[in-house]
Amino acid sequence: MISAEQVRELRELTGAGMMECKKVLEEVNGDREKATELLRERGVVKAAKKAGRIAAEGLVESYIHGDGRIGVLVEVNIETDFAAKNPEFREFVKDVAMQIAAAKPEYVRREEVPADVIEKEKEIMKAQAINEGKPEAVAEKIVTGRIDKYYSEVCLLEQDFVKDPDKTVQQVLTEKISNIGENITIRRFVRFERGEGIQKKEENFAEEVMKQING
Repeated sequence: MISAEQVRELRELTGAGMMECKKVLEEVNGDREKATELLRERGVVKAAKKAGRIAAEGLVESYIHGDGRIGVLVEVNIETDFAAKNPEFREFVKDVAMQIAAAKPEYVRREEVPADVIEKEKEIMKAQAINEGKPEAVAEKIVTGRIDKYYSEVCLLEQDFVKDPDKTVQQVLTEKISNIGENITIRRFVRFERGEGIQKKEENFAEEVMKQING
């Protein structure tokens, strides 16, 4: 099992993202040198060096599902206006909008998830593990694994990319940074789903049929 300390050390060494470091360490059974080399081969280190550069240009993209049931607005930034016109960048932004519509993330990255939300989720997960008959010490370890799964569900960058589930959105983003040669950031998004949050009236099916017969 790869420890958080191993991930942190590789991240500090290469500048690559935390999830990228964890994934590559798992592939090479924790060998840091092999992991570093693999990240270089994939262009991740090159992309990580660009990550600190300011990206203030880019696009605000919209996506409306065919029947008007779901709508998305997303802002994706890149360093220059010239690069914002790059077809590969524009296609990526469209893909991100579709990803948000399909996968329903709540946050861009895990750092945005409020601490109280995480603590509440951990409490629920721990209670579930204990109810499953696990000792408290074991339950704590189970929570660590389950909270990562929670992040992969609610954080856009950690979700499986809908067009290629073998990659995360973060991995695809890293590839685009390497290919285009400029830093790219997904800044923010909003997702609307028709009727979301509205308590809809539910009628008994038999009563509905009777209304139609008697109508």
